[in-house]
Amino acid sequence: MNKNQQQSIYDVIISGAGPVGLFLACELALAKCSVLILEKMENPHSPLKRRPFGIRGLSAPTIEAFYRRDLLNELEIHKHLKNPHSNPGQGARRQVGHFAGIPFYEGDIDTSQWKYRLPSSTNTSLISEMEELETVLGRRAEILGVEIKRGFPLTSLDQTEEGVIVHTEDRSFQGQWLVGCDGSRSVVRKVGGFEFAGTEPEFTGYNAQVDIADPEKLKPGRNVTATGMYLQSQPGYLVIQDFDGGAFHNSEKRITREHVQEVLRRISDTDVTISALHIATTWTDRARQATTYRNGRILLAGDAAHIHSPLGGQGLNLGIGDAMNLGWKLAATIQKKAPEDLLDSYQTERHPIGAEVLDWSRAQVAIMKPGPAAHALNAIVRDLMDTRDGATYFAGRVWGVFTQYDLGDDHPLLGHSVPNFEFEDGVRIGEFMRDGQGILLDFTKNVSLKSFADEYGGSIRYISGNVKDRLGLGTLLLRPDGIIAWASDNDPDYEELKKAVAFWFVRNSKVKN
Repeated sequence: MNKNQQQSIYDVIISGAGPVGLFLACELALAKCSVLILEKMENPHSPLKRRPFGIRGLSAPTIEAFYRRDLLNELEIHKHLKNPHSNPGQGARRQVGHFAGIPFYEGDIDTSQWKYRLPSSTNTSLISEMEELETVLGRRAEILGVEIKRGFPLTSLDQTEEGVIVHTEDRSFQGQWLVGCDGSRSVVRKVGGFEFAGTEPEFTGYNAQVDIADPEKLKPGRNVTATGMYLQSQPGYLVIQDFDGGAFHNSEKRITREHVQEVLRRISDTDVTISALHIATTWTDRARQATTYRNGRILLAGDAAHIHSPLGGQGLNLGIGDAMNLGWKLAATIQKKAPEDLLDSYQTERHPIGAEVLDWSRAQVAIMKPGPAAHALNAIVRDLMDTRDGATYFAGRVWGVFTQYDLGDDHPLLGHSVPNFEFEDGVRIGEFMRDGQGILLDFTKNVSLKSFADEYGGSIRYISGNVKDRLGLGTLLLRPDGIIAWASDNDPDYEELKKAVAFWFVRNSKVKN
């Protein structure tokens, strides 16, 4: 087929079959949209996607997203693997995360400060790996009817008012919408006309699998030194930060055994010997973000929309959050179940979250740099993190517990992820969210609320019942992504509820009779 020939018109074409692209495809297919994923790599398997290089920490919003779509039980690695950087001896505190290499510990975190997390809530953090995530999400996507084509790198595109035509090396595909989930070097972002603003790197990071002739010369754990940082998480698996301004990574030179040994010796201030280099990759702390996540019918999500240092493991979680936020909104727009300006809320909600993560990454780099100023800041932050309030704050930030969209100030829970309320029969609200539908959740058994929900022609699902702890709430309107769009503690204000339902669920704000 030549370049000018076109296939069926898909509702959405997604560039990139990583976890973000696959999760987004699942969300769209769940809403009965036709989806095509184009992935440039023919083989989805890589040692960099498996332990230890492929290890990823999942934060609270990501875990909730997997749970609400009945995917969490398919992830197995977290059941057998704890934090790979923590191996405490008997009686020692268990490290559960870090900020700039400064650890915080399980027993130091006061979860009672997180007042909307119930005993029935999902975990705040879990360990998985890239290969497992892609396998689980790929399987679900295919069950839902998503078409995945591997070995199809996007080369160019043409956008019209009606859709987007995507060109690969020898094929063309047409969709109403295109979403770039194609990573930090996104072709969609480059050819789609997006500005990518931000800051340049301070260091080159290395992940390497090596044989070390004399490993006893390296200190265990994470070590911040006068020239950088090194970590041997498992025998022969190295993470190194060299504050060279990103020069080696940007040079695209081949990574050799001799080069890794030279960097490791300089950073560790030892004469350690690397006898063999098996796998190595580099990365930086370059922090950039698309100034807008949408250009016409082209959207960005995940690393295509924002890049930063992997310190603290925020990148994957940020991307899954993008996909969870975007999927139902784009589906509703395509199916004319909501006004098109609903899609504008993807930018207004997710861009500030991305900007916060970039600053979080920059702050970590600032206190890891060589020099007395960074050393002084590091010591102060370490003291703060060694307090109960400090550990609780940093854990809450790293795990996404504080994530909340600015949807107004009518209620403190507005824009917050719905607590995982447990009903008297043991069923939890997250189990009602597997179909990706909006929910009117009523703890008061108000007959008029059921009638109200019925008037909207199936746009929202009415659920009522007693729960073990209702947190003083009466009624909640939940978006398909589990975000609270409206809340009432007492008798509901029906006019305000109508406005919320009309904005999030019903096109042209008209009730369906």
